[in-house]
Amino acid sequence: MNILSTFQYHAPKTKAEVLDLLSDIGGKSKMLAGGTDLIIMLKEKMIETENIINIADVKELSGIKFTDEGVEIGACTKIADIENSKELTNGYNALVYAAGQLGSYQVRTMATIGGNISHCSPCGETPIPLAALNATAIIESKKGERTEKVENFIIGNRVNILEEDEILTKLVIPKPASNSATVFGNIGLRNAMEIDAVNMAVTMELEDDKKTIKNVKLVMGAVAPRPIVSEAVPALIVGKELNDELIEEVGKAAMGEAKPISDVRASAEYRRDVVGALARRLTKEAYNLAMEA
Repeated sequence: MNILSTFQYHAPKTKAEVLDLLSDIGGKSKMLAGGTDLIIMLKEKMIETENIINIADVKELSGIKFTDEGVEIGACTKIADIENSKELTNGYNALVYAAGQLGSYQVRTMATIGGNISHCSPCGETPIPLAALNATAIIESKKGERTEKVENFIIGNRVNILEEDEILTKLVIPKPASNSATVFGNIGLRNAMEIDAVNMAVTMELEDDKKTIKNVKLVMGAVAPRPIVSEAVPALIVGKELNDELIEEVGKAAMGEAKPISDVRASAEYRRDVVGALARRLTKEAYNLAMEA
């Protein structure tokens, strides 16, 4: 039987209380929101802690709020709330779709967007579309607030940039540009309840002629310890109209940037091939959707 180690339990009700606790005991604490990853790691003795800070009931850290600039999503917002948000499908459908790919529905009703990002699993579903959508992580402590791009928030497997007294409070996603679209795709061993072998998101923005590529952002997951934002693909296709020859080159360029490993879910060779296939498919799909936007 797996029995949790002894720890002190804290249940703050406000963000100010959370920041006070982190200022005092942040280095000896773990944050609990949904607990779908944390509780398993504690039970399996993968980690230990002297304190658990339960932030699930801090209302300031939950909710989806639309603004003139885009949308703000509180770190404690449930994955299921994102998956089921009809409003988010207008411009942020890649994130909605990715949310629906995370675990089982039971897990999604508990898991939070902030937890999924802060856990920093290389195969996590939500960081990749968030990065493609140019989302910013808002980080707070008693000393103040700072911001960082989602792709830079994650710095390795299970490692992020948070200091001991800091917490991720929300994600800010800018309003999509005109003539643009973002798509997400993933491949695993099963059609459901799987851990991604590769995932990817592509944001495509076209010029006013709706043919010439103005900007593109291709982000890969599960092929390196942290998300990979392609540099080769934009250099290859920005300023051009997409065609079959370019699509093939996009696949090769993405494959060249991927740094996959072999594990129980897939070999490095298979992952590299999947990167090429996803890059070709998603680039074409994003281009076609941007033409219709």
